[in-house]
Amino acid sequence: MNFTFYTFLHLPYFDLEQCLRFLFLGLIQGITEFLPISSTAHLKVVSVAFGWGDPGSSVSAFIQLGSAFAVISYFWSDLKKVFKGSIKVMFEGEVLNPKRILSSSIILGTIPILIAGALLKVFWFDYDDSFFRSIPTIALISIFMGLLLGFAEQKGSRTKSFKDLTLFDAIKIGLAQAFALIPGVSRSGITITAALLNGWERASATRFCFLLGIPAITLGALAQLKSAFISDYSAGFLPLIIGVFSATISSWVSIHFMIRFLKTNTTNIFVLYRIIFGFMVLGWWYFFPHT
Repeated sequence: MNFTFYTFLHLPYFDLEQCLRFLFLGLIQGITEFLPISSTAHLKVVSVAFGWGDPGSSVSAFIQLGSAFAVISYFWSDLKKVFKGSIKVMFEGEVLNPKRILSSSIILGTIPILIAGALLKVFWFDYDDSFFRSIPTIALISIFMGLLLGFAEQKGSRTKSFKDLTLFDAIKIGLAQAFALIPGVSRSGITITAALLNGWERASATRFCFLLGIPAITLGALAQLKSAFISDYSAGFLPLIIGVFSATISSWVSIHFMIRFLKTNTTNIFVLYRIIFGFMVLGWWYFFPHT
């Protein structure tokens, strides 16, 4: 049965197995989207490990929408100011106005990932099946990014706070965010790493990186929605809704945890986790049977 607009609106039969699967995938998406450990890597590894195969573009689109809902709701008071400032920046200029610097920074910092995403769509048609999206490559990238985050943790001066934000900071962190299109890199991981290397203290770096990620997360999810209406998906709409709900709740908790945790703790636990995760995935892939 094709997942068309009609089946999208039609509540199908209750499939407990699919509902539980999407509940679990939503939890994985929500937790790992905002921890610096890569949601894409975990979704793919978990799906393959459990024999579910590629969950498909419709699944990833709906689940990622849950993370978008969570980050928008969590930062709603900030976003209202950012939105008003963005409108003034676009129509009135004054990009360097101190009252609009956050809005200008988010606009400027989002441009690199939009350009990179568009270029991938236009010039790299088989990117989804490329070497960069293979399980061993994801594992190696996880290890490398763990080491890079550890380096940033040790070398970062942590002298800059949110009030010290400049457009140059936004450009550097925005360029780093573009690399998050590679599975295993982690959008939050690469942006927090770049911010730490740029001298930011951890909590301010995390807050800005989450705000910067809102356009990328939201637009990325919306861009995939079209595929949800044309792909083959027979389990119906209910499991997808459960996945979105699960991702929304777990994403919100993950955001809250990260902002509080990094006020008084280092990122070393995530460094260690990424390295262990990478080596475990490599070991599983090469030494144990898999499909």
